[in-house]
Amino acid sequence: MIICRTPLRISFFGGGSDYREWVDKEEGIVLSTTIDKYVYITLRELPKFFNHNYRIVYSKIESVKKISEIKHHAIKGILKNLNHEKGLEIHHDSDLPAKSGMGSSSAFVVGLLNALNKKSISKKNLSIKSIFYEQKILKETVGMQDQIACSYGGFNEIKFFQDGKFSVKAIKLGDKKKTIFQDNLFLVYTNITRRANDIANTFVKDLNRSKKIYIKKIIEHATLGKKLILNSKFDDFGLLLGESWNVKKKLSPSISNELIDNIYNLALKSGSLGGKLLGAGGGGFFLFYVPEVNHDKFKSNFLKKNLNINFNLENTGSTILKF
Repeated sequence: MIICRTPLRISFFGGGSDYREWVDKEEGIVLSTTIDKYVYITLRELPKFFNHNYRIVYSKIESVKKISEIKHHAIKGILKNLNHEKGLEIHHDSDLPAKSGMGSSSAFVVGLLNALNKKSISKKNLSIKSIFYEQKILKETVGMQDQIACSYGGFNEIKFFQDGKFSVKAIKLGDKKKTIFQDNLFLVYTNITRRANDIANTFVKDLNRSKKIYIKKIIEHATLGKKLILNSKFDDFGLLLGESWNVKKKLSPSISNELIDNIYNLALKSGSLGGKLLGAGGGGFFLFYVPEVNHDKFKSNFLKKNLNINFNLENTGSTILKF
């Protein structure tokens, strides 16, 4: 039996500049970190005496004889492309809800490919393989940041180049600064799930002049955000999150709505300096930056109205545990 643990991620700045439609013409930059909330893939080969050859357990349970009968889109596509012949049992569990802006779809693909790999694979090659499968095999409208973040783990500046290559540079904070920074970050659930693919399609397929201006501004935020975090200007970092969110909303009317705007405005009234909806938008988790002096006020408002998640930054990336 193989268990693969893959972290979920928080993207601070640069989202949108990691899509092929942008990177084929311009360079992109993303500032992101993984957190100690994970997707778990448990995999084992099935003995031949079962009546089924594949058992898939997620929010549903599938027991089928052929790969073509599997309904889970990602598992079906990956196993079919790999020409996998031996029977398998695959369990999928996650610490946070799917379709919530935390990179869970890519974490699943990264984790499954890592678990299916018969020998050790580098973080770079796992990233490349996962990007290929999501974009080319599964035909999803996704960028490249999530697969890289989930494979590598840690707080990173990820750059994307026109030749399809990428670089990953770790953002190193001392333990004390890291604790101060992460303690001022709050995840608030909107109770809305959505398919990132659907939201992304509303702006990625038509990158007109105005949208290109917005993405260039978002890239500038990523570069400035790195400088602020390295100089321990955490409050300014929080303010920049809000500025970047206001730019991102202009990419598509599907990114925000009245409910989402109300949650954001409540957060500002409760002491947050700024925040953003994670992922493509449309629902999922908000990330807010709240100075320590306002923690109690913020918690009192959001523990009553929305789910507030405790988390820490992590740096392990997708990890195989064999038993």
